[in-house]
Amino acid sequence: MSNLNDSSAMSAMSATLANQRKLCITEGPASAELRIDRLSRAIDLIFDNRDAIVETLALDFGHRSSHQSLMSDIYATIECLKHSKKHLKSWMKTEKRKAPFPMNLMGAKAKVEYQAKGVIGIIGTWNFPLNTVFAPLAGVLAAGNRAMIKCSEVTPQTGALLETLTAKYFSSDEVAVFNGGPDVGASFAALPFDHIIFTGATSIARHILRAAADNLTPVTLELGGKSPVIVSKTYPLQEAVERIFAGKILNVGQVCLSPDYVFVPEDQLDDFCTAASSYICNLFPTLRENPDYSSVVNERHYQRLMSYLEDARQKGADIREINPANEDFNQQQGTHKIPLTLIVNPSDDMLVMQEELFGPIMCIKTYTAISECIDYVNARPRPLALYYFGKDNAEQRRILDSTTSGAVTINDVIFHVSCEDLPFGGIGPSGMGSYHGHDGFKTFSHAKAVYKQSNVNFQKLGGMLPPYGEKCDKTLNTMIRK
Repeated sequence: MSNLNDSSAMSAMSATLANQRKLCITEGPASAELRIDRLSRAIDLIFDNRDAIVETLALDFGHRSSHQSLMSDIYATIECLKHSKKHLKSWMKTEKRKAPFPMNLMGAKAKVEYQAKGVIGIIGTWNFPLNTVFAPLAGVLAAGNRAMIKCSEVTPQTGALLETLTAKYFSSDEVAVFNGGPDVGASFAALPFDHIIFTGATSIARHILRAAADNLTPVTLELGGKSPVIVSKTYPLQEAVERIFAGKILNVGQVCLSPDYVFVPEDQLDDFCTAASSYICNLFPTLRENPDYSSVVNERHYQRLMSYLEDARQKGADIREINPANEDFNQQQGTHKIPLTLIVNPSDDMLVMQEELFGPIMCIKTYTAISECIDYVNARPRPLALYYFGKDNAEQRRILDSTTSGAVTINDVIFHVSCEDLPFGGIGPSGMGSYHGHDGFKTFSHAKAVYKQSNVNFQKLGGMLPPYGEKCDKTLNTMIRK
């Protein structure tokens, strides 16, 4: 399926979809045992080939920390699959609901059955090329669906490897992987899937929604945005710095949940910046040849980030580059590394405060009252995540009640995504719908309402059939009450 042009890709994808949908009907619902087997094979695919996947990710990025790849793409994805495998039998159980009075007294019953939707289209992105397709696949397979996957063209070698490996562990009528450029992606999104889940940029999500609208295909969008951090005066500054920047260095900020800007008390600004610089220097004494410090994925994204920094510089920003060994990054061979850079109190007209950073840049803003932070967050698009560091329960409650975000992690960053029992998703510009764990199972299932009527014909008994008369009036007067 690799290197297909738009026409041949469309033909191959349409044929695969038609075949998968046909088998959904002819083979009937997938048993719990089959679902567990498919999830087991997905786990085997990742575990058995983890070294090759990590090596290929590094090739696509120019350089990527192998340990971070093992943490974020290998471990995190396997945990998603294992969680679904462990719980799917309980998720599949029919839910009893209450039939209305008085029919319930005469034997009427109500229930919800969770039925596979059919064929799910999964569109992944480049920052975590494995996780953004196989994490949603956990819910897709647990719900008994078949899947078609479109990998990101930004990481083509990883996409090609996943295509090869998937064909080894799955038949194409179970899970099929496709690769190709934007035209192939557009054709993929236009297919009449039973559900589409897309992870990526908000700008691309608009195209996905338009394409899906022609088929009335339901869509789950996992996007991004500028996730803020609020550091309370009540929280130890050094501990906050360590937790915030431990999250920021993951994939050098190329994470949809990466903290984008930090509010710190005005009188703690210098201490915060000093602590941040010291902490980063301790983690990375050098950067250019350091195997633990990852590269920006490609030249385009490198130039995007450099343009943000240049824009800030021209507008008079206070820019503090953390370059422990004072290395020269102008001429790099095969990588696009950028030192982690702080921009202190940037103005709102700077690109760094208008665009999602998605790289090793962190904006630091000061405040004197917590209401300033709340007002600032609420005046902007709703973020995928919000992070609060504090020990004041009333202040914490105020922030939770007064702001809206996809999720919140308290006293850390990003970690909510690792809790499989929590729904993962955004709101508004940061996404719609959610997945992970039971919520993923529900997202990729159709909750079919089933009502079984009692043997008593209540309409006839109560005079509720034409010609209406006195008996119907009496029945309605009895039924209609405040």
